[in-house]
Amino acid sequence: MSRRSYCVVGGGISGLTAAYRLRAAAGADATITVFDPADRLGGILRTELVGGQPMDVGAEAFVLRRPEMPALLAELGLAEHQRATTGARPLIYSQQLHALPTGTVMGIPSSAASLAGLVDDATVARIEGEPGRRFSWRQGSDPAVAELVADRFGEQTVARSVDPLLCGVYAGSAATIGLRAAAPGVAAALDHGAASLTDAVRQALPPAVDGPVFGALDGGYQVLVDDLVARSRLNWVRAAVTQLEPGWELNDETGARWHADAVILAIPAPRLVRLLAGSAGLAPRSVAAAGRITSASSAVVALAVPLDTPFPQCSGVLVASGEQLRAKAITLSSRKWGPRGDSQLLRLSFGRFGDDLVERASDEELLAWALDDLATVFGVTVDPIEYRVQRWIEAMPQYGPGHADLVAEVRAGLPSGLAVAGSYLDGIGVPACVAAAGLAVTGIVEAL
Repeated sequence: MSRRSYCVVGGGISGLTAAYRLRAAAGADATITVFDPADRLGGILRTELVGGQPMDVGAEAFVLRRPEMPALLAELGLAEHQRATTGARPLIYSQQLHALPTGTVMGIPSSAASLAGLVDDATVARIEGEPGRRFSWRQGSDPAVAELVADRFGEQTVARSVDPLLCGVYAGSAATIGLRAAAPGVAAALDHGAASLTDAVRQALPPAVDGPVFGALDGGYQVLVDDLVARSRLNWVRAAVTQLEPGWELNDETGARWHADAVILAIPAPRLVRLLAGSAGLAPRSVAAAGRITSASSAVVALAVPLDTPFPQCSGVLVASGEQLRAKAITLSSRKWGPRGDSQLLRLSFGRFGDDLVERASDEELLAWALDDLATVFGVTVDPIEYRVQRWIEAMPQYGPGHADLVAEVRAGLPSGLAVAGSYLDGIGVPACVAAAGLAVTGIVEAL
């Protein structure tokens, strides 16, 4: 394994984890080159100083019930940097503020009581009567969440309970996300004979968990990025790869040419398609499948505001679809993770699949919309001490119906010595990206 050369295209969490895993597998003599044209490594993991405090303006948290992040942090000696939430819960904005429903799976209710007060009486009655209505399910099917939930529980359930959660995760909606991606436990229960959607959701409800659901890093994700870079001892080429040829010859945008024994493409699906499609017909099957994976763009407006700004005791707000707000979600970071410093931190997320708001709006417009939405939701006038705007173009893959089949096609169409990693494969969160990067490295090592 010594003296081999590896190229990783993409310097986000997927690429950096892959580089770190390659170093561990290939040894000190291997050359590991990471290509990324950005001004810093980390991709959607980006920590900025806002009001003098480190704040993540991309991915913010990770799910603690998945083992990948706690295990990686322990492996790197960073476990003491892990933070937990305060226990404050989010609210939903649907004409006014409501408590986030309990007893749901990704907003799909297990009973009418779950959504009482959030939806109208007719919808409550529809949910209550669902187990008694005729129901058919084709084993293995993967409808859009909206198709199934609207039919069984009504349109208000989709707009006010399911959409806020799915938009927060994917910058999409129940109409763009497949059931098997959004609620795999519900789909599995239906496959195993659940008599109704209500029955399937009840079977899929996760067990009650003592303690926080989400974790983050003290000092922000930059702590993890810096450690992965240092430990992988990578060579960073600040340029995009423009062509990839069999035998693993790479051309970058500066005209330089590179050779590798194996390559990992840790870039979003749209960039993967553009690179492979322009590379002498390399992996056409993978290109065709990845080309069917759509993506949304998003933006984060991060704010530091006076410490006495009267926000409620909640971790933030998820916005129902159809509301007259620009933001899709508000995170009260200082409420969610605990106050630090002499200001409060918060962030508003913008961008939904199918709109071009993120691309066309100026920073000043995004800030103005953020302040207007805060006034509408909380009834407060906010005077920012400092703000940052961060855009993420084509960074939010849509896990549509049949997504797992597309991913299988992407991987099956790759020649030996070429692997993929990224948020469009096995999950959009950081733990899933860490897992996919490890899988890519394992495949490369076995191939060699």
